[in-house]
Amino acid sequence: MHSSVRNQSAQGLTRGWAPTVLRAMVVLGAALCVSACATTDRRSAEQQAADQAIAAQVQAALGADRKIYARHIDVDANDGVAWLTGWVLSADEEEEAVQTSAAVPGVRRVVDGLEVKDYFPH
Repeated sequence: MHSSVRNQSAQGLTRGWAPTVLRAMVVLGAALCVSACATTDRRSAEQQAADQAIAAQVQAALGADRKIYARHIDVDANDGVAWLTGWVLSADEEEEAVQTSAAVPGVRRVVDGLEVKDYFPH
């Protein structure tokens, strides 16, 4: 009789609050992992403002260059390094975007994360 009571109790736990607690523990663990993996920006407010200005200048230079269709190019800057992401229509356009970005005052280096998309099949 005691073993059947124990089995019923164990079955009640798996149907009752235990799955809810398990789900809560999984969600809490995932949240802790995400927060632990998040990085904080260690740049000073002045450096952040300088990088934002560099990114804006690079974006403006790309937009002014008639050889580049800059609508799909995103620019970010961190410590004077300009990061280009998005896509362009040719390898020549990609190279022009990198060179134009490198010529902007304050840019120490350019990281090319551009993708070439061939929308004009041969």
